[in-house]
Amino acid sequence: MTGSLVTLLLVVVTAVILRWRRPAWYWMTFGVTLAALRLAVRYASVMDACGLTVPPARWRLSLARMTNRPVPESRAPRILRLRPTRTGLVLRIKLRPGQDAFDVASATDRLRHSFGMYGVTSRELRSGIVELRMTGYDVLRRVQMPAETDPAPMRIPVALREDGSVHYRDYRAVPHGLTLGATESGKSVYQRNLVAGLAAHDVALVGIDCKQGVELFPLARRFSALADNPDTALELLEALVQHMEDVYQLIRSAQRITVDVPDADIAADIWDLPADIRPTPVVVLVDEVAELALFATKDEEKRRDRIVTALVRLAQLGRAAGMYLEICGQRFGSELGKGITMLRAQLTGRTAHRVNDESSATMAFGDIAPDAVLAAIQIPTDVPGIAVSGDSTGGWTRIRAPHTSLRQAVNICNRYADRTPDVPALAAFRPAVAPLASATAPLTKTSPTTA
Repeated sequence: MTGSLVTLLLVVVTAVILRWRRPAWYWMTFGVTLAALRLAVRYASVMDACGLTVPPARWRLSLARMTNRPVPESRAPRILRLRPTRTGLVLRIKLRPGQDAFDVASATDRLRHSFGMYGVTSRELRSGIVELRMTGYDVLRRVQMPAETDPAPMRIPVALREDGSVHYRDYRAVPHGLTLGATESGKSVYQRNLVAGLAAHDVALVGIDCKQGVELFPLARRFSALADNPDTALELLEALVQHMEDVYQLIRSAQRITVDVPDADIAADIWDLPADIRPTPVVVLVDEVAELALFATKDEEKRRDRIVTALVRLAQLGRAAGMYLEICGQRFGSELGKGITMLRAQLTGRTAHRVNDESSATMAFGDIAPDAVLAAIQIPTDVPGIAVSGDSTGGWTRIRAPHTSLRQAVNICNRYADRTPDVPALAAFRPAVAPLASATAPLTKTSPTTA
């Protein structure tokens, strides 16, 4: 008997320590079982308390009266599947007649409290089928990306969502993106994760870093073109516009519009072209967009207008040519001058880290997802990397990228330096880098021994 008590005490102490220090380990060992049992026992009563049940059918009531039986209870949505994950539970339910997916979405906070979970989010898979993703702990407190993700061409896993799923930056679905964030908000780390994820893909990276290149030039071995000042940035952007026009000429010459060609085989963008003639897609990363829009003299104003015009043309026409924009900044409002709001309207994907004021969050989400504005201004200052991501559908979610140091990003870019494509139109802007050190060379310099 004493041995059993000691064993039980050790199990309880282990569970408490794991829940405090390693919540992910606690969830996989103890939490998932307890949560599944709690959900199974409480499901009917919780759904009834949250107003997610419907009265029994009339024929059931009539049958109960005729047979003198108790009145049937209200019916909760039917459970189709309950699946445990590394961060929580996924519950798929079928709604009863008369119920709506909005009713479930509005009750997620009450479901979170009733089932004892950390967070609950819902989404409608199809008519009448709703999926509830429940997280057992704060997955954004200590981000651990899953060992296996589902990347695809131009689809990069960059962060973890608050429901435990992976957040992907899919350029073919959302061609252009805007990332806002104050100083020390985690914006640079998000950008490093993006570059590190793109490094292994067949894509040309183009960087514009007007902070004298301190953010992007360490990653230069994987970049096909780099600019570190507004003058060079203007020349680079105009070269990109000319390259885009050349790509469109290639697409037009290969469209194959004849009667015997199926509609699906007619080329309208680079992804419809055969692989042997398909141009390399280009991702343009602008580190601080305000440095391209500010001016102090008439000459700088003319340069600024040409820069903004080139960016707008790339945003409006670049998708089919395989040219994608990723623009970062602390603010992105109309105070940056004419053409800025037109450019912002083309940036479908929006990500906002901690911002200094509400108007900055409104610049990001006010025109696509107003509900995300409040979530963006509530990001705490002591948790860098937390961000709100939204798109033109009106949906949004909280995300956090895993911490990637500059050294880690440099090592990844160096590893895939041989995948850097040579784009003739950008050859003049290819960064000059020294050859990599030999693998046998010492990594550190040994100091002489002193007596």
